[in-house]
Amino acid sequence: MKLNCDLGESFGQYSLGCDEQAMAIIDMANIACGFHASDPNVMAHTLSLAKLHNVEIGAHPSYPDRQGFGRRSMQLSTTELTNLLHYQIATLEGMAKVKGLSLSYVKPHGALYNDMMANSELLTTIANAIASYPCELKLMVLSKVDNSQVTRIAELAGIELLFEVFADRQYNPDGSLVSRNLAGAVHNETKLLEQVSEIKQFGTITTRDGGKLTLQCDSLCVHGDNPSAIAQITKIKQLLAEHG
Repeated sequence: MKLNCDLGESFGQYSLGCDEQAMAIIDMANIACGFHASDPNVMAHTLSLAKLHNVEIGAHPSYPDRQGFGRRSMQLSTTELTNLLHYQIATLEGMAKVKGLSLSYVKPHGALYNDMMANSELLTTIANAIASYPCELKLMVLSKVDNSQVTRIAELAGIELLFEVFADRQYNPDGSLVSRNLAGAVHNETKLLEQVSEIKQFGTITTRDGGKLTLQCDSLCVHGDNPSAIAQITKIKQLLAEHG
């Protein structure tokens, strides 16, 4: 089970996250493409870190929303969104080639990710945009109880999917994430490690109402935005190693 993490989200003189420490632990880096965070220097540095630690890299495109950190939804036409995705992916891919690296997947950021999982038409646009990009890329999506619609859209577009599960988030019975506005939506360290252990050993997650979900998990999403988060990633890595 691979660990993925959002990285490269600093900008200019503003430093965000503990990229150097996180990159040494994770397996997959979702790298910001400039529309919610990052700049050319940050991208280049993040890619260098990925190369140093042999970490798989993916594009982390967003709505054009730097002020809102990509967390605000936007109404875009199919053409606008397709061009927006191609522009961001191409930017990161070009800089990756300079470093001798290749992209392997795309994970939309923030509101774009949430909107994609809630709107099949938007997901179809994103899948088709990735399919029409001139290199083979997978799409990372939220794993749910029923992945049939997402799988069907990907098959029609001719792309592969990566299903992710969140290590630190509480789940609803349908496999969606509990709103951050509700108490307990983000697990403390004890609950986080319990959830990771359950996923690894049994392939299940205990939901907010105490039920059990069986979720496909190709990758586990972790966070590296502060020293405490880095300590948690380290413990997660150790826990996964212990369970083989």
